[in-house]
Amino acid sequence: MIYSIILILIVGEWLWGRVLSVLDIKASHWALPASVEDIYDPDRYARQQQYLRTNARFGWFYSTINMLITVVFFAAGGFGWLDGIVSGWAMGISLSWLPSEAVAAALFFAGVSLATSIIRWPFSYYDTFVIEQSFGFNKSTRLRFVRDILTSLLLNIVLTTLIVIPLVVIYLAIPQWFWLAALGVVLVFQLFFGEFYSVLIVPLFNKQTPLADGELRSAIERFAVRADFSIKGIYVMDASSRTTKANAYFTGFGKQKRIVLYDTLIEQLTTDEIVAVLAHEIGHYKHRHTWKSLASGALQQMVIFFLMGLCLSSSSLASAAGASEPSFHVNMLMFSFIFTPASILLGMLDNVLSRRHEYQADAFAAQFGMAEPLISALKKITSQAMGNLNPHPVRVFVDYSHPTLAQRIERLRANSEVSK
Repeated sequence: MIYSIILILIVGEWLWGRVLSVLDIKASHWALPASVEDIYDPDRYARQQQYLRTNARFGWFYSTINMLITVVFFAAGGFGWLDGIVSGWAMGISLSWLPSEAVAAALFFAGVSLATSIIRWPFSYYDTFVIEQSFGFNKSTRLRFVRDILTSLLLNIVLTTLIVIPLVVIYLAIPQWFWLAALGVVLVFQLFFGEFYSVLIVPLFNKQTPLADGELRSAIERFAVRADFSIKGIYVMDASSRTTKANAYFTGFGKQKRIVLYDTLIEQLTTDEIVAVLAHEIGHYKHRHTWKSLASGALQQMVIFFLMGLCLSSSSLASAAGASEPSFHVNMLMFSFIFTPASILLGMLDNVLSRRHEYQADAFAAQFGMAEPLISALKKITSQAMGNLNPHPVRVFVDYSHPTLAQRIERLRANSEVSK
């Protein structure tokens, strides 16, 4: 029974994604909202539509192959087979201070990460050097691509291991309190990497240099004073080494708090537009959106760990995977399949909250007279990236962490009128 349910959920998740893709293509034929009609000229808009459909076809192909491989591997008892291999290896690794179950879990998820990456690599290569390059976005080299792939794989394995091993040890020691202790472990990791992400992780992929003195830095610092915002650092990231797309973000909580600008953003926007984008980012900080998102996520994780704890000793889940007996890693993976519908629902709720936060951050910028420069910046960023101006409302509700550009422009102009 559980075996059939998992198969249905794997295929169902794939089918749900395809439905959303079809809706997006359907919506692309609709007339554009008046607020974004000026973003593309006819030739550029035709190119954007081609980009949208090319990515949709590629998404169909990749997701279908990925789904079929997962179904075949699961149906053939592949996860149970992998469990048998790593359990044997773990028994041969003599570590008095570390249970063999924890070693087996680390090896199991490392194997899953490796297999997933190997499947994804050729698709990533095609996406980068065929699709993105043909539309003028890719600036990466093949050497950098390979280095990024290997670095990402190693980083994923290391971080997963650092999280999984404590979770296994906790479960073996205090299974009745697993859900609470596991939540504590995950929160510590989230807070640590939220604080040090830009210092520890970003340098593995990109260079960050302090923004030089000049007109832009002076303008940013003047606005920071107006907004009563203490800036510890303003950095420029060499995003142009990989892409022409532009962005900016805010990271860190305390001493590591910093603003990071893509060098592509500086190239494409005026000083006023960049300050407006940063006003939006500062708005997130002023409204404590990071902490609110962490709190929301913690509540969700607490429920997830509680339910997971009830499933970790289930013989039925282990049997569905083709394993001879329950184990932390196999049952955790099977639980993730079973939890798929709830994950989709929680993702929708997260996106509702995120879109609300985006409106609030936009409103913060509008309070300082930054509505029009922010609108101009968003239009330029969207145009350069060939963003979709007409996503289907269902797709927006399900998948979008940001409101559509048209929605943001309309709300910004309304906020601007109110603030006058």
